Amino acid sequence: MSRPLLVAYRALGLGDLLTGIPALRALRASFPDHRLVLACPAALAPLAELSGAVDAVIDTAPLAPPPVREPDVAVNLHGRGPESHRALLAVRPRRLIAFAAAGADGPAWRAGEHEVARWCRLLTQSGIPADSARLDLPVPPWPLPPERRGATVVHPGASSPARRWPPDRWAGVAAAERRAGRTVVVTGSAAERPLADEVARSAGLSPRAVLAGRTDLRGLAALVAHAGRVFCGDTGVGHLATAFGVRSVLLFGPVPPAEWGPPPDRRRHVVLYRGGRADPHGDAPDPGLLAISVEDVLGVTAGRFAA
Repeated sequence: MSRPLLVAYRALGLGDLLTGIPALRALRASFPDHRLVLACPAALAPLAELSGAVDAVIDTAPLAPPPVREPDVAVNLHGRGPESHRALLAVRPRRLIAFAAAGADGPAWRAGEHEVARWCRLLTQSGIPADSARLDLPVPPWPLPPERRGATVVHPGASSPARRWPPDRWAGVAAAERRAGRTVVVTGSAAERPLADEVARSAGLSPRAVLAGRTDLRGLAALVAHAGRVFCGDTGVGHLATAFGVRSVLLFGPVPPAEWGPPPDRRRHVVLYRGGRADPHGDAPDPGLLAISVEDVLGVTAGRFAA
């Protein structure tokens, strides 16, 4: 007899997946007899499976109906609706767990809520206990060249210009790490390779230090999990550092870290934020982000990460 199907819908990016891990683990615990599939981009499958929370990933584009029919339970971990609600209602679930919106009853959405707490609250108020502290991932089994273990990871990119600190400042951080005798690598997507090249060149790093476009998700996760320290903005790489408990300095703006940052009780992660709020998809760096200097970053590194 086949197991009943539970589909969790979070067809978003890397950071979205990682902030949803506690909710997925809560679903796994409360529905042990169900086959739990996560509807998200297929590229994220390695980390979803590493969490131990899901049985499978089904490739799903943002706001597209997942490729299933009549699941026993569908859980909207994607948004407040109505578009994401409609995507799940289209597959005719027996039960839909979602925030209140047209076509769905449920708990009320709260603006400004931390992303991890939001989805745990959705479940808790729907009768499913959830613990927002269950963010950690095990060290992945994927291979990593020995020379990259313990490296400083500098990740200068972000999905929008509003969240990108200037490359010359990232170069200043990378150069300081190099002068301190640490191996430094610069990461990013293939599209961010020119940015990573610029940072590495300005920091006096070898071209071999540029890993942008040269690692898949497994390689990036293994690199972060074994890093000595991570420097980045409000990006998925920052969430990887949180999940693996790796020392990190995270530069926030224009979105407050109270909504997307690491839990404040996790002392291995330092957040720099100058306040304010603006469009996270803006086409120019956020003024609050620009108010953070290289000296600010190096100062917290010396104070909290002194080796």
